[in-house]
Amino acid sequence: MKKILIIPVAACLLAFILPVKKKIKIFLAGDSTIAIKDSKVYPETGWGMPFVYFWDSTITVVNRARNGRSTKTFISEGLWKSVISEAGEGDYVIIQFGHNDAAVTKPERYATPDTFKMNLARFIKETREKKATPILFTPVSRRKFDKEGKAVETHELYAALVKEVAAQEKTDLIDLDELSKALYQQFGPELSKLLFLQLKPGEHPNYPDGRDDNTHFNELGARLVAQLVLKELVTIKPDLAERVVSTAKK
Repeated sequence: MKKILIIPVAACLLAFILPVKKKIKIFLAGDSTIAIKDSKVYPETGWGMPFVYFWDSTITVVNRARNGRSTKTFISEGLWKSVISEAGEGDYVIIQFGHNDAAVTKPERYATPDTFKMNLARFIKETREKKATPILFTPVSRRKFDKEGKAVETHELYAALVKEVAAQEKTDLIDLDELSKALYQQFGPELSKLLFLQLKPGEHPNYPDGRDDNTHFNELGARLVAQLVLKELVTIKPDLAERVVSTAKK
C-alpha cells in the first residue's frame, strides 16, 4: 500500500505568499573607523563591528576595512581587488575613505584630490560592472568643538570631494560626516568623549598611559555610528529594511 504524503495547506500557501530572499553581501571598504579590531587595542572599535549584528541570515557583512588605509593603499595592497573579486549581482559595496587620503605628511597614504576622485570613480565603475551597488560615504567626523561648544568640520575638503564624485557618477551617498557631527553635538563637548577612545592612565590594561583619541570609537561610539548608518541605509535602500533583525529596528 502506497503511503500518501500530506502537506499542510498553510505550508503550501506560505510557499507561494513568501518569496525566498536571495542571500547577498554588504562589503565595507574603508579605514580604521570601520575596521575590525584586535583584542590588544580594545576598547577601540570600528563601526563595522556592531554593524554585522543588525542583519538577518540573508545578509553577510564582509568587512575589508583596515587601519590606516586610503583609497591609494586600499588599491596598492590588493584590498580593493579582494572586494571586487568576491562581489556579485545584488550585493552592496559601502565605500568610506578620506581620513588617510588627506594625510599630506604620510606620502605612502596621501592621495591628491584628483587621485582621490579618480579612485572613487574607479570603485564605483568596477562595482557596477559586477552588478553590485556602490554607496559612497563621506568620512566619519572626528570629535572637535569650537570655543562656543559647536561641533566643527574636520574633513571639509575630502568630504566635499566625495559628494562631488557621487553627483558626477549618480551614486547613492550617505553623508556620515554630517550625521556623526550632529551626534557629537547632541552629546556636547564633554559627554561626547564617552564615544571615543578616551582613557585615563591606568584605566585600561591596553593603555596603561591612557589615551586621548578623538578619531577612533569605543564600543558605545561605534554602536551609535553604526545605527546612524543603518537608519540612512534602509532609507535610501528600503528593500534592505526587511532584512534587519527586529531588535535593531527598535
